Amino acid sequence: MPPNHPPSPDKPLSMSPLDWLLLVTLSVLWAGSFLFAKIALADLPPLTLGLGRVAIAAAIIAILIKPLGGTVPRDFETWRRFTILATVNNAIPFTLILLGQIHITIGLASILNATSPLFTALIAHWMTQDDKLNRGRILGVAVGFAGVVILLGPDLLSELGTQVWAQLALLGAALSYSFGALYARRMRGLPPVTIAGGQLAMATVVLLPFALAIDGPWAFARASAGSLAAMTALAAFSTAIAYLMYFRLIARAGATNAILVTFLIPVSAILLGIALLNEAVEPRQILGMLTIFAGLAAIDGRLVRAIGRSFHRTKP
Repeated sequence: MPPNHPPSPDKPLSMSPLDWLLLVTLSVLWAGSFLFAKIALADLPPLTLGLGRVAIAAAIIAILIKPLGGTVPRDFETWRRFTILATVNNAIPFTLILLGQIHITIGLASILNATSPLFTALIAHWMTQDDKLNRGRILGVAVGFAGVVILLGPDLLSELGTQVWAQLALLGAALSYSFGALYARRMRGLPPVTIAGGQLAMATVVLLPFALAIDGPWAFARASAGSLAAMTALAAFSTAIAYLMYFRLIARAGATNAILVTFLIPVSAILLGIALLNEAVEPRQILGMLTIFAGLAAIDGRLVRAIGRSFHRTKP
């Protein structure tokens, strides 16, 4: 995988067809993370599961780093940045999500996780020069979030307020992810495999003492084979492979565009249920998916511009 060449800071970042393909594939990988985590949490405490997730993923990236053209940085400053990124993009949000999922459903967790683009768009407007808000992005983010709510249904909203601390944990994770997506832009110039490996290695270092102190060193030994298998799948597919795609997407299309994956995760979860579990599709779910796609189109802007150009050409 070749090193990233960042776009000019004066040029607004947009999405190419390859970027959209990465975004959709990433949404499928992360849609599975909620299910894998729910299964693993039956026997594994949250901090131990978080530690196992990042440690296994870091080992996978270590094997892949040279074949994918990555390097191991040797300077202190790069590893300092990896530590910050690991804290805000792994250690904090993974722990908060796992704590929250003990008390709330996967569906509500997906809704709360889908607030990440809202936080990211606002923070990016304040912190960056090439990821500014415009009317299309504001409308797209609002429409996309509305689509998530429609998709998952009004019954899930009735859960709001019943587990306040769990819900606040999920919102805190979404906010932390937003800062992580923006901080990752400081790694431009490094191959995505290097960023993913450095982040996951330092996340292991950050989480290790907390998992040992709070959960104890024998938590893995008490887990069932099913929980350990779910943790391994969570680490391999929803962490190692997913972060390779995610950091490549940030470098190519910007943090605000990359974090749109949280809007697509509920769509991917429903489609996986249809394909693998033969689940039925409700009209509400079709409406929600169409609404999400409309929001993504508004954020991307090219479809709107094309319609505008067509309208101007046909004006008498």
